[in-house]
Amino acid sequence: MPGHPFSTVIITKNEAENIRPCLAAIRHVCTDIIVVDAQSTDKTPDICREMGARVFEKAWEGYSENKNFGNARARHDWILSVDADEVLSPALIETLENWTPRPKTVYALDRISSFCGQWIRHGAWYPDWKIRLFDRRVVQWTGDFVHEKPDYPPDFKVVRLKGKLYHYTCKDPSEFYARLDQYARLAALEMFEKGQKPSFFKQFFSPGFRFFRDYFLRKGFLDGRAGRDIARANACVVSRKYARLKELYQTKHRGN
Repeated sequence: MPGHPFSTVIITKNEAENIRPCLAAIRHVCTDIIVVDAQSTDKTPDICREMGARVFEKAWEGYSENKNFGNARARHDWILSVDADEVLSPALIETLENWTPRPKTVYALDRISSFCGQWIRHGAWYPDWKIRLFDRRVVQWTGDFVHEKPDYPPDFKVVRLKGKLYHYTCKDPSEFYARLDQYARLAALEMFEKGQKPSFFKQFFSPGFRFFRDYFLRKGFLDGRAGRDIARANACVVSRKYARLKELYQTKHRGN
């Protein structure tokens, strides 16, 4: 590991099926791996400890909160943020082995996602550059329930690193749709907490626009049936999100 030292932070909950490949790849380039586990009921914490990670138990308080909690417990100031269902490619490992940080810079990784075994190269899922390597002294995760993002100074430069970050999203459609349903509920709650009002126009027209954008404008059709299914699912999430937001406001008004 001749490169500049950094710590890796991963948040988990019931990721026993995914975490081994994730950790195995990271161990090539990092000796300080922090796992923030949100009270898993499977063997996730045991597997992480077995593979050399330091595990901290923390009740789920949102993506940003749990990620920042992990960052604060790292041994190094530079943080690589990875999800449990992501794996560093050999090319990305090589890049990190030779990486040296620059001042006023954050680093983005070229994430590519699989859908039921097929790599998606168009539509809403690709390209998908994610800022995942940064200095915790000047960068924090922000956001509430679903839209977490790294907050960095405006004069910082974003540098793209070579090599893919493999993202294994789901093994079957049912798993995928279950995740999207949860995402829609959390997104609606986030909008509700921010005071965003229900909109008839958005509820009925945004889903169609989302499908048109992802499938046609972003060429999701080039991924075949998978591209169509993803575009449909994204449109469905938008519809459910606004429907759920309306339900939250109706419940609030009945309570008053």
